[in-house]
Amino acid sequence: MPTENNSVTRFKDREHAAELLISKLNNELKDENPKEIVVFGIPRGGVILAYTIYKNRSAIYFDIVIPRKLGAPNNKELGIGAIMDKDTVYLNEYVVKALRVPQDYIETEKLSQIREIGRRNLLYRPKKEYNIRNKTVILVDDGAATGATLVVSARWIRKSKPKKIIIAIPVAPNETVELLKNEVDQVVTILIPPTSNFTSVAQFYDNFEEITDDKVVKIMKEMNPM
Repeated sequence: MPTENNSVTRFKDREHAAELLISKLNNELKDENPKEIVVFGIPRGGVILAYTIYKNRSAIYFDIVIPRKLGAPNNKELGIGAIMDKDTVYLNEYVVKALRVPQDYIETEKLSQIREIGRRNLLYRPKKEYNIRNKTVILVDDGAATGATLVVSARWIRKSKPKKIIIAIPVAPNETVELLKNEVDQVVTILIPPTSNFTSVAQFYDNFEEITDDKVVKIMKEMNPM
């Protein structure tokens, strides 16, 4: 499948990717009331794009959601699913069955990631309520490989009865984009390479530096000064 934008094959950095997404989102949201639009980023890299999008278009507020990937046994980089809380879990059943992942391992991994979600919540956004109901939510990440964290985030957001959910990501393989379309109202993206050509999100960036906790905390403090 060709890319969504044939003039772009790579992004300079996350800010460049965000600028390209803004151009597409402005067209998609031209009939939306800015007071009904919220922008959510997924830490850590997605926060950079989400904050850039928030600053450059009218929206009522910016925030983050904190899903966590469930890693496979002996290979934490390989995701078998994702989790938001004990009641919002997504498992890639194909991968789970192919790897013969034991149920007790899955339960242990869930608890581990819930603890990390708790840590990040306290660090990034302590004692803050979400404002989702009847809003158009733009859910942003810096790209998606399997899409697991976006799927579980969208399902969690859906529970709060938003008006609409739009996923905005610079790049994802075709198979993942089709998966995400089943979870939300719209998927906005720039590059959709064939799944066979996709090895990682980083391959589509010239600069894909690691984003630290401190960077996310700084952005959240700018949004919520003490």
